[in-house]
Amino acid sequence: MPSCRICKQHYPQSQFVSGNGPRYLTCVRCAVEQGMVDPEAVPQLYSDELVNARMALFSRRYAPWVLVILGWSLYFSFGNGLGIWSLIFFVSLIILTLIAPVIHFFGSARFKANLLKLTP
Repeated sequence: MPSCRICKQHYPQSQFVSGNGPRYLTCVRCAVEQGMVDPEAVPQLYSDELVNARMALFSRRYAPWVLVILGWSLYFSFGNGLGIWSLIFFVSLIILTLIAPVIHFFGSARFKANLLKLTP
């Protein structure tokens, strides 16, 4: 994939402005920012539906890690002195901490396949 000469990012060929001179190898985002083309005249790289789908995919991918960090933070902040509930909370956090890397590892192929579907 070619790279934009202004922002140095890699995009598909359909996301570049055609032309010579300053428009050569310029992505549509940089061309709009530089005032070379109208925003209505260029294709959009990510539609709103695609952005939402990608955000949901990444959210599902990293949710166990966020829960582990948030859970341990809550346990060390408030959960130590709750009697029997602190023991239940502690055991569930240990189980979640041990399961999170396994879920992350086993879900990597599915994540990459879904991300490939959502990449323009």
